[in-house]
Amino acid sequence: MAATGVAVGSGIALDQPSVAAGTSASLASASLSRSDASVRHQPDHQPDASASTSISSLTALRARLDTTSRSAPRPPLDPTKTATLDQESGGQVTHTEDLSSQDPRDIARALLPQYGFSESEFTCLDELYTKESGWNVHADNPTSDAYGIPQALPGSKMASAGADWANDAATQIKWGLEYIRSSYGTPCGAWSHELAYNWY
Repeated sequence: MAATGVAVGSGIALDQPSVAAGTSASLASASLSRSDASVRHQPDHQPDASASTSISSLTALRARLDTTSRSAPRPPLDPTKTATLDQESGGQVTHTEDLSSQDPRDIARALLPQYGFSESEFTCLDELYTKESGWNVHADNPTSDAYGIPQALPGSKMASAGADWANDAATQIKWGLEYIRSSYGTPCGAWSHELAYNWY
């Protein structure tokens, strides 16, 4: 009864949108009143540290109860965010590309950036591989063990790029581009050497 009387006297219970919030505010007011009384009865009217902390906490609680209601409507969810969260994969988009069925020239063009080569280097690479193998995956030099699109000598060297080196254009081109980068710097450097010495 004392708590209810204090709440009504202070006007807090009449201002709350819900009974639960009003009761909490009433209890906070009663506690605050008791704390104020205990502070006033201390010697020299000097509040101790614990009393000050308690008053501050109760004041903050009462202010929060005055402005917050559990029955208040929540804002609608962002539809874009909702759609993203509903995706089982988490919203990631992945892309894979099968290079094995493509034209070897298209494969080479797509792989150039991975080895630090610009699109302009493709012209030299095309000239080089056209002369060496005609872009034939199974090109086999009858006078040597050179094999495949880059004419690796011997062909088994290309196993470092993949176990399917004997039949896969992408694997052969990857090996060839790495060989060109480490030996001549660029496809145009390799083509210049081919023109000068008839091999690279």
